[in-house]
Amino acid sequence: MTEEFRAAFQRVLDTAANQAPDFPAAVHDVFRLSSQVPVEELATALEALAPVLSDTEPLAGIAADLAVLAGALVESGAPAGQVGLEVLRQLGSYGQAAAAFMHAWDKTGGGPPPSPNDVSEADEQRVEEVLGDNAPLATAGWWTSLRYGLAAKAMLGDPGMRAAVRADSSALEGLTQIVHALSTQLSEFVELNELLRMAEADTLLVMERASWRGFRVRFDGIGDNFQLHTLLADALIGKEGRMVPGTRPDPRWTAACLDAPADPLADVVRGEWDLVGGDGTWVGNEAYPGDIPVVDGERVLVLEPQSLTHSWRAGRRHPHITGSLEVVEELSHGEVAAWWSRIHPAGAVRHPMAPPIEHDETGTHRAPRHFGVAAHFAEVDSGPMSAAFKALDAESEEDPLAEAGAAPEWPPVHPPSPEHRDESAATHEAPEQWGTGTPLGYRDDPATAEEGSGPSPWGTPLGHQDQSAAMEEEPGPSPWGMPPVHPPSPEHRDEPAATHEAPEQWGTGTPLGYRDDFAAAEEPGLSPWRSPEAPGPHPWAEPSAPPPEPVEAPEARHEARHSTRPVGDAEPGHRARHSAKPPEDVDDRRPGAHLLPPMPPGVSDSWSWAPGWKRPAQPDSEH
Repeated sequence: MTEEFRAAFQRVLDTAANQAPDFPAAVHDVFRLSSQVPVEELATALEALAPVLSDTEPLAGIAADLAVLAGALVESGAPAGQVGLEVLRQLGSYGQAAAAFMHAWDKTGGGPPPSPNDVSEADEQRVEEVLGDNAPLATAGWWTSLRYGLAAKAMLGDPGMRAAVRADSSALEGLTQIVHALSTQLSEFVELNELLRMAEADTLLVMERASWRGFRVRFDGIGDNFQLHTLLADALIGKEGRMVPGTRPDPRWTAACLDAPADPLADVVRGEWDLVGGDGTWVGNEAYPGDIPVVDGERVLVLEPQSLTHSWRAGRRHPHITGSLEVVEELSHGEVAAWWSRIHPAGAVRHPMAPPIEHDETGTHRAPRHFGVAAHFAEVDSGPMSAAFKALDAESEEDPLAEAGAAPEWPPVHPPSPEHRDESAATHEAPEQWGTGTPLGYRDDPATAEEGSGPSPWGTPLGHQDQSAAMEEEPGPSPWGMPPVHPPSPEHRDEPAATHEAPEQWGTGTPLGYRDDFAAAEEPGLSPWRSPEAPGPHPWAEPSAPPPEPVEAPEARHEARHSTRPVGDAEPGHRARHSAKPPEDVDDRRPGAHLLPPMPPGVSDSWSWAPGWKRPAQPDSEH
């Protein structure tokens, strides 16, 4: 088979030089046999073809066919070598003539030009009005343009050919301009233009913002920055790379960017950085590596944190070309510091479609807004509230036990002494419980009840107070099982009610002192530290105190709690505490009110609400 191929190829060389009529048949035999011979034999044939192709350049048709034959041998695995450079050189000559034909066609009436394979003598005469004697050459260039373009694409698929083109920057720039002009009318030249852009760059200085490090990389066969982005992430991130922080790409993404087909199960690549030029210009993934700007003689790419997440399809723009990327070296600390001093500051360049950064009145960066509950509390906690919480209207509150037919009865509460009544109401105003509207100062104080004229609920352990006995002493049943409250002793009556107030359990509205002490209920006897005998004088009490005033009836106390009007001859401080509309001289800002967010719509903050399982059972209920 090798001998047959050699004979057929020799006929091609002979008939091409002599312009023999059996030239097309000889070319067909070489096409047929090229896939059945070793690559070494194809490389030998291309070396012999290079001088013949150069000699037959004036013969446009033969030279174009020989260029296509050379491209087919390169696609079969033979290196392009010298014949590849000759094909690109002739493409520049005939391509320039084809561009002149396009220009003359537009000057003589416009419209779409004829297909290169169908150009005729009439078309040549039309452009002759503008080109004159150059019309035949321009028409021949248009006629052979598709064949030269097909051959050049095959040649640029060879890495050695791209490196050779890259070495001659002036020739590369001229050829790129010609191919770009032809691509406006011939779609076959679009891919050729991309291959020429691929040959523009093969080295890069990469500066990674997060790690503050720099690397020099060498690459080839990268058709766009999508592919470059993926391979850079694979080469730099993690312990498999250069320990740059980030998320390593899926190995299937990397394989698709090198030499493997894209995996349908992993064909969406997630980006890791924003690609920005070293001069502060946006580069992005849609551009080519050749679009990365040159700074001080090097193409510098800065890997910035993402300002807008983006993804793309895995794979290569030109599947027949293998991609590669390797890290050549890492910059020293001195080099890195010198480069960062010339590069734009962090955050100066963002994705063109990224949302703008919000700033407040002072020009500082504003954190992104949250959603849901976080947004609610973020807005509330941003500063002091404009108004304090208002006390709940007593008339609008509904008693949870009213529907059951049993009205709650409160234990008797004795008013403070006249000497301290005004001070307690105006100066030492008790803080209001959260969400209840009832001042804490009017709740019974366990500290002041240690000494009194009658039996005190604090004189015995809470666990030994019988609820049924307490109910017999009260005029009516108490739904909460609370013991009676007796007036405080004269020694302790002068202290304000808000000073020693018993803590209240959250969400119940009942002081902790009135709840049964299960720990103390384990022993039936009296506790050694709570004897039935009255304790001695309190060390903090004053020696003399006015006698107690008459005890207010429970009904009056209950009415005072649930009415907007004061009961009897209540003092102004008492009316100010129980009024739905506080007077002007009373501070409406309760302690801690500016720290609490408003309740969401539809959520009750009434003191009287509680789950059924949290309410104490009535004394007469059966278990």
